[in-house]
Amino acid sequence: MASRSDSLIRLAYVLTNDQHAAEDLLQTALMKTAGHWRRIRGNPEAYVRKVMYHEQVGRWRSPRWGRERVVPAPPEQPVEDRTHEVENRLTLQQALRALPVRKRAVLVLRYYEDLPESEVAKIMGCSVGTVRSQTHQAVARLRELVGEHLILEA
Repeated sequence: MASRSDSLIRLAYVLTNDQHAAEDLLQTALMKTAGHWRRIRGNPEAYVRKVMYHEQVGRWRSPRWGRERVVPAPPEQPVEDRTHEVENRLTLQQALRALPVRKRAVLVLRYYEDLPESEVAKIMGCSVGTVRSQTHQAVARLRELVGEHLILEA
């Protein structure tokens, strides 16, 4: 199929009249063909062409076909880059895993579950003072582990 991909993509383009749609059509046809590869008798390229044709006819007949319109340029709506948020979450998650279990539990109960110190003390079976000191130590350790890795929004 690799040697015939040029002719197949040309057929897909003729059927779709759009380069991206042609690539999608060819990929869909090849995926469907791959599932039946052992049962194909004769010319596999002809089989792929037939699958492409039927797939495109199905798209034309589908009530959803035509809802999307290809435009020459995307609309002028810039999207904010939020990759730093993912990086921060991953860094914090890794640092939390490095904490001892009790310190991690104190942080989760206090800041994630937003429970008061007295409730955390009841759950953990310790005094409020212990919750405070464990929280302080855990936050300090997190700061050591994370350091300057967290990217603050500008």
